[in-house]
Amino acid sequence: MYDLAPLARFGGLVATGLRDVTHDPEALDSTGFWAVAADFEGRLTCARFADVRPAAVPAPEPGQWRGPGPGDWTSSLDRAAYTAGVRRIREHIAAGEVYQANLCRVLSAPLPGPDSATADVDALTALLARDNPAPYAGTIRLPAHGVEISTASPELYLRRTGRVVESGPIKGTGRTAADLLDKDHAENVMIVDLVRNDLGRVCATGSVTVPALCAVEPHPGLVHLVSAVRGRLAGRAGWPELLAATFPPGSVTGAPKSSALKIIEELETAPRGPYCGGIGWVDADRGTAALAVGIRTFWIDRATAARPVLRFGAGAGITWGSDPEAEWEETELKASRLLAIASGAYEASGRTA
Repeated sequence: MYDLAPLARFGGLVATGLRDVTHDPEALDSTGFWAVAADFEGRLTCARFADVRPAAVPAPEPGQWRGPGPGDWTSSLDRAAYTAGVRRIREHIAAGEVYQANLCRVLSAPLPGPDSATADVDALTALLARDNPAPYAGTIRLPAHGVEISTASPELYLRRTGRVVESGPIKGTGRTAADLLDKDHAENVMIVDLVRNDLGRVCATGSVTVPALCAVEPHPGLVHLVSAVRGRLAGRAGWPELLAATFPPGSVTGAPKSSALKIIEELETAPRGPYCGGIGWVDADRGTAALAVGIRTFWIDRATAARPVLRFGAGAGITWGSDPEAEWEETELKASRLLAIASGAYEASGRTA
């Protein structure tokens, strides 16, 4: 019988003892420690836990996670469909409808066994912590509420310390810094402007700044261009207003955001779910929080097939300077290492994927 207790794990803390679950963002301004999962399509799940304690991610144990076969992954967009989508976005750009849009695909593979306890996202988090450490890694395990997420996200969506909020948009990916192009820098600056505008809707006038622009940040197997945008919340603005102003994250939508979202709906054939959403924690008692952009993220779907399915998303930001084949290869680069870890192929190959 599949029966794993609710749990959340972020930032050197583990939370257990589920108290309540809500879909109301106002709860995040109340009391307690909350795990937060916001699907790209807007479904918000907030889970308050009674017991929160420091705890390192445990070392993975043999057999604790049984992932899909390395050859079992399928993509919601194949290479031909993805590159055609890139060309279509360039047509939208040429028509002046958008400057940049993210095009994403969802990869899926069945997990072994109908309800096996080895399909535990926290066990997958242990593997990712060893083989692909990330600053915003974590677990949210709420099987009864349809939320089972393991993330190795490198990207900050929102950090909050009292009234100060910060976002860390990533735009620009390469194997090394030498791979980063002028197109990557231009794309990053575009999204920084979008995030400044989003935060400006709920922050005090003149408080929004850009402490870092296009910094090169190394991560396992690749590098990113990362910026920082910071502001101070105005008046009585709280979590409902902050999420309404900034969600979905600008780095995974495009600019202008409203136009990019229409293009995403036109071209993508599968819901993104937790991928490209917001994942993390809020400590309402201390007025602190860290939500990641849900990239480099796995989730288990038990609702749409007879067997549980593991899903993972990969995408790229498309601009006028995009080459369709290069954008496909960027999604492959982002996915290859993590899919190998989840399928056991990374360790089996001597961790060289």
